[in-house]
Amino acid sequence: MSMLPITPGATTPSTTPKAAATDGAMIADNFQSFLQLLTTQLKNQNPMDPLDTNQFTQQLVQFAQVEQQMKSNSNLEALLSMEKAAQSTVALAYVGQIVVVDGMTTKLDATGATWRVTLAKPSTTKVIIKDSTGQTAYTGTFAMNAGTQEFKWDGKGNDGRIWPAGNYTLTATATDASGQNVAFSTEIQALVDSVDLTQDPPVLSINGKDYTADKVKRVLRPS
Repeated sequence: MSMLPITPGATTPSTTPKAAATDGAMIADNFQSFLQLLTTQLKNQNPMDPLDTNQFTQQLVQFAQVEQQMKSNSNLEALLSMEKAAQSTVALAYVGQIVVVDGMTTKLDATGATWRVTLAKPSTTKVIIKDSTGQTAYTGTFAMNAGTQEFKWDGKGNDGRIWPAGNYTLTATATDASGQNVAFSTEIQALVDSVDLTQDPPVLSINGKDYTADKVKRVLRPS
């Protein structure tokens, strides 16, 4: 009498809980069938030609390993679900909060538009501000100190007209006294408008741009 074939039903972390439960029931049924067959073989074996106990032991060990893998995968699936729920909770907490993130696009309103710029050393900086359609609203050249400082635009274009409220993007080229390029970065301070929980990880919508929660550098108290 031959032994039952072993078909491992181990799941991966991406297996759904329903599929994991089905696989668990399947391996449990196979295990019971194997034990019944094993018992029948032991009862009816030829005393002059006993069955190989090493083979019994090997298959028992294989079944035990598969069962342990099933339990490990089930626990991992539960941990992943908990982690996803925790990420969603954290992301939702940002909605309506004022945060600081690395970025170039901010809102222009009645008070103007503000960026926080950081330069590695004193520089002559050419600034270009464009609207959401890519049209240039303002250009200017400024002497800026090393370190972090605010750059505020009042919304007035080079032609003197006031640009409408909306999202505006600042880009810049900075050079030192010898004409070498200087590292330049920008931060924005803005309200988190919404969160998309269908993404993994969830993404925050800030001034029309998407950011994951780990990109938030600071959270500010509303004034």
